[in-house]
Amino acid sequence: MNYFLNNTEYNPSIGFQLGFTYRRATNLFAHKLKPFDITPEQWSVLNQIAISEGLNQKEVAARADKDQPTTTRILDLLGKKGLIRREVSPHDRRAFLLHITETGKELIASTTPLEQECSRIIAEGIDPKQIELFWDIISRMNVNIERNQT
Repeated sequence: MNYFLNNTEYNPSIGFQLGFTYRRATNLFAHKLKPFDITPEQWSVLNQIAISEGLNQKEVAARADKDQPTTTRILDLLGKKGLIRREVSPHDRRAFLLHITETGKELIASTTPLEQECSRIIAEGIDPKQIELFWDIISRMNVNIERNQT
Protein backbone atom coordinates (compact mmCIF):
# COMPACT_ATOMS: atom_id res chain seq x y z
CA MET A 1 0.00 0.00 0.00
CA ASN A 2 1.34 3.41 -0.92
CA TYR A 3 0.38 5.59 2.04
CA PHE A 4 0.77 8.88 0.21
CA LEU A 5 -1.09 7.91 -2.95
CA ASN A 6 -4.05 6.75 -0.85
CA ASN A 7 -4.00 9.83 1.39
CA THR A 8 -6.28 12.74 0.48
CA GLU A 9 -3.70 15.15 1.95
CA TYR A 10 -1.01 13.91 -0.46
CA ASN A 11 1.60 16.49 -1.41
CA PRO A 12 4.20 15.40 -3.99
CA SER A 13 6.92 17.64 -2.52
CA ILE A 14 9.95 15.59 -1.42
CA GLY A 15 10.62 18.05 1.41
CA PHE A 16 7.03 17.79 2.61
CA GLN A 17 7.13 13.99 2.57
CA LEU A 18 10.47 13.88 4.39
CA GLY A 19 9.11 16.28 7.03
CA PHE A 20 5.87 14.32 7.36
CA THR A 21 7.76 11.05 7.89
CA TYR A 22 10.27 12.70 10.26
CA ARG A 23 7.46 14.09 12.45
CA ARG A 24 5.74 10.71 12.61
CA ALA A 25 8.98 8.91 13.46
CA THR A 26 9.80 11.52 16.11
CA ASN A 27 6.32 11.16 17.62
CA LEU A 28 6.76 7.38 17.78
CA PHE A 29 10.08 7.79 19.61
CA ALA A 30 8.64 10.53 21.87
CA HIS A 31 5.86 8.16 22.92
CA LYS A 32 8.42 5.47 23.82
CA LEU A 33 10.56 8.00 25.75
CA LYS A 34 7.68 9.52 27.74
CA PRO A 35 8.23 7.37 30.88
CA PHE A 36 11.88 8.54 30.95
CA ASP A 37 11.02 12.28 30.98
CA ILE A 38 13.17 13.08 27.96
CA THR A 39 12.29 14.25 24.46
CA PRO A 40 13.81 12.91 21.22
CA GLU A 41 15.64 16.23 20.79
CA GLN A 42 17.14 16.00 24.29
CA TRP A 43 17.96 12.34 23.73
CA SER A 44 19.82 13.06 20.49
CA VAL A 45 22.01 15.67 22.21
CA LEU A 46 22.63 13.44 25.23
CA ASN A 47 23.47 10.54 22.92
CA GLN A 48 26.07 12.66 21.09
CA ILE A 49 27.71 13.48 24.41
CA ALA A 50 27.62 9.79 25.38
CA ILE A 51 29.27 8.83 22.09
CA SER A 52 32.04 11.43 22.34
CA GLU A 53 32.66 12.73 25.84
CA GLY A 54 34.40 16.06 26.16
CA LEU A 55 32.86 17.76 23.15
CA ASN A 56 32.17 21.47 23.36
CA GLN A 57 28.72 22.95 22.76
CA LYS A 58 29.48 23.91 19.16
CA GLU A 59 30.58 20.35 18.32
CA VAL A 60 27.48 18.85 19.97
CA ALA A 61 25.24 21.28 18.06
CA ALA A 62 26.84 20.28 14.74
CA ARG A 63 26.62 16.55 15.45
CA ALA A 64 23.00 16.75 16.62
CA ASP A 65 22.17 19.14 13.73
CA LYS A 66 20.79 21.81 16.08
CA ASP A 67 21.37 25.55 16.15
CA GLN A 68 23.31 27.12 19.03
CA PRO A 69 20.32 28.60 20.96
CA THR A 70 18.41 25.30 20.80
CA THR A 71 21.50 23.39 21.88
CA THR A 72 22.04 25.77 24.83
CA ARG A 73 18.43 25.30 25.96
CA ILE A 74 18.69 21.51 25.68
CA LEU A 75 22.02 21.42 27.53
CA ASP A 76 20.55 23.55 30.32
CA LEU A 77 17.65 21.07 30.67
CA LEU A 78 19.99 18.06 30.60
CA GLY A 79 22.13 19.71 33.27
CA LYS A 80 19.10 20.42 35.50
CA LYS A 81 18.08 16.78 35.15
CA GLY A 82 21.55 15.69 36.26
CA LEU A 83 22.29 13.93 32.97
CA ILE A 84 25.33 15.97 31.94
CA ARG A 85 27.99 18.11 33.56
CA ARG A 86 29.95 21.00 32.13
CA GLU A 87 33.68 21.39 32.64
CA VAL A 88 35.66 24.52 31.77
CA SER A 89 37.91 23.86 28.79
CA PRO A 90 41.60 23.94 29.67
CA HIS A 91 42.26 25.58 26.27
CA ASP A 92 39.53 28.23 26.35
CA ARG A 93 38.06 29.39 29.67
CA ARG A 94 34.96 30.70 27.84
CA ALA A 95 34.14 27.22 26.49
CA PHE A 96 32.74 24.23 28.31
CA LEU A 97 33.43 20.57 27.67
CA LEU A 98 30.42 18.32 28.08
CA HIS A 99 30.38 15.02 29.94
CA ILE A 100 27.61 12.54 30.60
CA THR A 101 26.89 11.64 34.23
CA GLU A 102 26.26 8.13 35.53
CA THR A 103 22.53 8.94 35.54
CA GLY A 104 22.84 10.02 31.90
CA LYS A 105 24.68 6.82 30.99
CA GLU A 106 21.94 4.76 32.65
CA LEU A 107 19.28 6.67 30.73
CA ILE A 108 21.04 6.13 27.40
CA ALA A 109 21.51 2.43 28.21
CA SER A 110 17.79 2.11 29.03
CA THR A 111 16.54 4.06 26.02
CA THR A 112 18.86 3.03 23.19
CA PRO A 113 16.88 -0.22 22.76
CA LEU A 114 13.74 1.92 22.36
CA GLU A 115 15.40 3.94 19.59
CA GLN A 116 16.43 0.68 17.92
CA GLU A 117 12.89 -0.65 18.29
CA CYS A 118 11.52 2.48 16.58
CA SER A 119 13.96 1.97 13.71
CA ARG A 120 12.85 -1.65 13.43
CA ILE A 121 9.17 -0.64 13.42
CA ILE A 122 9.77 2.01 10.76
CA ALA A 123 11.66 -0.43 8.49
CA GLU A 124 9.32 -3.39 9.10
CA GLY A 125 8.41 -5.22 5.91
CA ILE A 126 10.96 -3.37 3.81
CA ASP A 127 13.57 -5.46 2.02
CA PRO A 128 17.14 -4.80 3.28
CA LYS A 129 18.19 -3.94 -0.28
CA GLN A 130 15.51 -1.26 -0.36
CA ILE A 131 16.78 0.13 2.96
CA GLU A 132 20.29 0.23 1.50
CA LEU A 133 18.91 2.09 -1.54
CA PHE A 134 17.04 4.47 0.78
CA TRP A 135 20.29 5.34 2.60
CA ASP A 136 22.01 5.93 -0.72
CA ILE A 137 19.21 8.20 -1.94
CA ILE A 138 18.92 10.18 1.28
CA SER A 139 22.71 10.64 1.38
CA ARG A 140 22.66 12.00 -2.18
CA MET A 141 19.80 14.34 -1.27
CA ASN A 142 21.81 15.70 1.65
CA VAL A 143 24.84 16.26 -0.59
CA ASN A 144 22.61 18.09 -3.10
CA ILE A 145 21.15 20.29 -0.37
CA GLU A 146 24.55 21.09 1.11
CA ARG A 147 26.00 21.89 -2.31
CA ASN A 148 23.19 24.33 -3.04
CA GLN A 149 23.03 26.19 0.27
CA THR A 150 24.32 29.73 0.25
